Amino acid sequence: MSSVLQQEVLTKFKVGGRASDQQIVDKVRKAVLTQSLPPGTRLPEVTLGEIFGVSRSVVRKALTRLDAEYVVTQTPNQVARVRAPSIEETRETFAARRLVEGEVVALLAGHLKTAQLETLEKVVEMERQAHASREEPVRIEHSLALHHALAELSPNRVLGKMLTDLILRTSIVIALYKRDGLASCYLEGDHAKLLAHLRAGESEAARRSVADHLQALEGLMDLGARDARIDLMSILGRTGAASLGKSTN
Repeated sequence: MSSVLQQEVLTKFKVGGRASDQQIVDKVRKAVLTQSLPPGTRLPEVTLGEIFGVSRSVVRKALTRLDAEYVVTQTPNQVARVRAPSIEETRETFAARRLVEGEVVALLAGHLKTAQLETLEKVVEMERQAHASREEPVRIEHSLALHHALAELSPNRVLGKMLTDLILRTSIVIALYKRDGLASCYLEGDHAKLLAHLRAGESEAARRSVADHLQALEGLMDLGARDARIDLMSILGRTGAASLGKSTN
């Protein structure tokens, strides 16, 4: 990495010019969730240390946490990589999420406050606008925000935590198996339909809506291998370090 580029990255840090392990975790996780870092991508400690301006010990701590979250895979004496789920695990992940998120929305139907519904509807509208503007990373962020909000609102906290984990796992498998040439996995009207069922208190309809949505999404996957070669600096230096300060607010 050139000294000019390194200086450009470091000057964007808002915490004394250095990143914490939490900030590295947040930025790598976000890059994976928005499908900027494909599964299988190598994450060398030295490279990450240069990008974030920290020592290898800080990088190791961040990678250990990411491994615990199933974001990366660490093997002794090998470079950490973004997790690459198998085809079988991909199918199992979608099946598990259909069950868990279906139950969560069934529990939420008819029990959300007006303000909560209005907030969720704003997120859905922002996702629609991002899709219309062809801002796919932004659209993905809004989609994730909606599902994470449902997980947080779950009356059953255990199911909510399970759903949070499955959202991350699903995003990783989508990043790996999305068909080549497919610009977006956006399914027009699905999220708006789900919220309509939640507002109307239609538990089983909400459950079916989630099942249909995830079934359709799984149908967009091409269950084959992917080339994970990528320039880490172009991803983490741009979308990661550029907003480090925001993650601490």
